[in-house]
Order: sequence, then C-alpha cells, then structure tokens
Amino acid sequence: GEGKTTLVLHLAAELTRGEMIGTEEKQEPVTVIYQTAEDGLADTIKPRLIAANADCSKVLVIDETEQCVSMTDGRLEAAIQQTDARLVILDPIQAYLGAAVDMHRANEVRPIMSHLGSIAEKYGCAIVLIGHMNKASGQKASYRGLGSIDFAAAARSVLIVARDRENPRVRVMIHAKSSLAPEGKPVAFELDKDNGFRYLGEYDGDANELLSGSGGKKKGKLAEELLLHELREGAKSQKEILAKAEECGISKRTIDAAKKALGVQSEKTPDGWFWSLSEDKDARLQECKDKEILQPCNVEQGV
Repeated sequence: GEGKTTLVLHLAAELTRGEMIGTEEKQEPVTVIYQTAEDGLADTIKPRLIAANADCSKVLVIDETEQCVSMTDGRLEAAIQQTDARLVILDPIQAYLGAAVDMHRANEVRPIMSHLGSIAEKYGCAIVLIGHMNKASGQKASYRGLGSIDFAAAARSVLIVARDRENPRVRVMIHAKSSLAPEGKPVAFELDKDNGFRYLGEYDGDANELLSGSGGKKKGKLAEELLLHELREGAKSQKEILAKAEECGISKRTIDAAKKALGVQSEKTPDGWFWSLSEDKDARLQECKDKEILQPCNVEQGV
C-alpha cells in the first residue's frame, strides 16, 4: 500500500515513450516485460498503464496460465532475447523464486541473484525486483527487506518507497544503496483519489529518517528556522535565500512549504523577487530567540 507498483508502472510507462524522470532528453523507447502475481493484468495493470500514458504495445507478459515463471526459468532469458527487452519487472520477489527456494536462506538466494545478474549483464537489461518491508521498525533501511539480506547485497541499486508520515498522500522514492553510480536525490510523488499520480520534486532526508518518520519533518523545521534567520533584518532576494537553502541541503520544495507555513510574503521588484516576513514577524522572531533556534546553518558541520 505504499505505492511501489504504481511508481514502477509509471517509470515503465515513461520508458516505453522514450522518457525518464529527471531528464528532458528523449531516448529510444524500450520494451518492458512485466510479471505480477498480485494484480490482475486486465482489470488492474493495463488500466494503470493506460492512465500513465504507456505505449502498451511495448509492455509484454510471459504467459503463466499453465506454468508459473521463476527467476531460474529459461523462458525469462528467452523472452528478453526474443523481444530485446531493456527492463524486466518481477512483482513481488517471493512469487518468482520458485517453490523449492526459502527466501530467508542466503545459500538458496545467492545463486538465484547471481543468475539474474548474469542475464542482466549479458543482454544489457535492467531487472527490477519489487519486495515488501518487514515490521522491524528499529532496523536500518538496508535490513528492512523481507527475506535474506542477500537480495540487497546482490542488487546494484536498492530503492525504498515509503509514506511521508506528516502527509500520507505523499510517498517518497529514496536510495538506500547505489553501487555503480552516485545516489540519486530522493523524489516525492503524490497518490490521491482525485489527482491520481504526480511527481512533486525532490525530498529532504535519508532512508532511515524516512522509515522512522523524521525525515521531512526535521528538514521542514530547519527550513523555517533558515527563513526566520535570513529575513530577521527585512526583505531579502529569493535568489539569495534559495542559494543558502541549497548550501544547507534543503530542497526548494521544502523551503517553499516553510515559506507557506510562516506566511512569508513575496514581492516582485525591478531587481527580481524579494521575500519578507509578515506583520507578526516580531512575535515569530521572539519565539525563536526564546527557543534558542535562531541560528544560521553551518554547512561545514552539516545541517
């Protein structure tokens, strides 16, 4: 219920159109193989793909009517080879391990992951496995996946999708591991019955903060403190404030939310946009002084 399948279907839809989140460059549309054991293809998956504007002619499924597909099934490699697929999605992991494999045993999981890795490398195809989180809320993000730690250990990239506790409609995709490239910035998206799916932009926090429910809330408070500090003497240019926020590791989305929460006013001048505190600024500043939080960000020491 966190939005993992919805997100991955939107990513697949973008790839079938030759697009990818985070870049305006058009790419060659790709073929996607999507296997799911949790949702109906006709009544759930295809309507979601259509809603995401996918080219459904490029989303293929291996027929499991008579025999279920497994990660070691020769049909998986054959399908990649025959269709030149560039993305394979298996949702969820445990449904495609095979009946004889215990997902909690490293010695049984490791050879399967190694086999998948060799297929991915051989055909230049990304393989995405969707898994569920366990209930051990005190553990680090890398240990929260169901089953053996070898799933995460063998994967080159591990992404976590979770809710923002402060706003349940907002979900976040965040890197927990990235072995072959720098970690991507966390991305927030919204799921709600009226507007459906939409990207919201960058999100502040790491995987452990997100899972503990403290990520967005912590950075939101820092953003408010930053605005109060920067505007304590009067109006200041939006450009300056956003530059300072970037130095402190605070995204524009978070600073905009803090601006709204504090009632910060915007005014356009010949020199650009300027921000200022509202009429109750003295009360807000005094509150900050009382709490001893009116301090600038210290970039060298970390926010």
